[in-house]
Amino acid sequence: MGGEKVCENGLTWIKPSFLWMMYRCGWATKAGQETVLAIEITRDGFEWVLRHACLSSYVRGLHPDRSTWQRQLKRAPARVQWDPERDLHLRPLTYRSLQLGLSGEAVGRYADEWTVAISDVTPLAREVHDLVSRSELDAAAGLLPQKRPYPAGDELLAILRP
Repeated sequence: MGGEKVCENGLTWIKPSFLWMMYRCGWATKAGQETVLAIEITRDGFEWVLRHACLSSYVRGLHPDRSTWQRQLKRAPARVQWDPERDLHLRPLTYRSLQLGLSGEAVGRYADEWTVAISDVTPLAREVHDLVSRSELDAAAGLLPQKRPYPAGDELLAILRP
């Protein structure tokens, strides 16, 4: 399950983590973010984004130098950002969650070729939030979308690790 957010910098963001989306939209209560959509895309599309992405921040040892990274970032139709994953109380966890920023060609392909289904998960967000607010954490956790490791080879992920 993923979500999307269009930001002021012109990027369209794919956020595969349900709880990270809940953190960003305040359980669908923040102004202008009262609706949460799950957008399903093709595996080919997702892997295209990964192959054409650049990390959103410079990493010594991964990039030859800062100026090379800046040129790559400017040319890349997608960027990868790693933000702390969230727990049911939306507190940061010790591991990170993938965020994919799309621009240019990637946005067009995302909208026209890769999108398979769009579902309104706002009722789910509100139900999970209600259970969390009543401290019924096991019940809330049971409603969360199932997470599975993505079966990508090391070559696909090598340039994306922070």
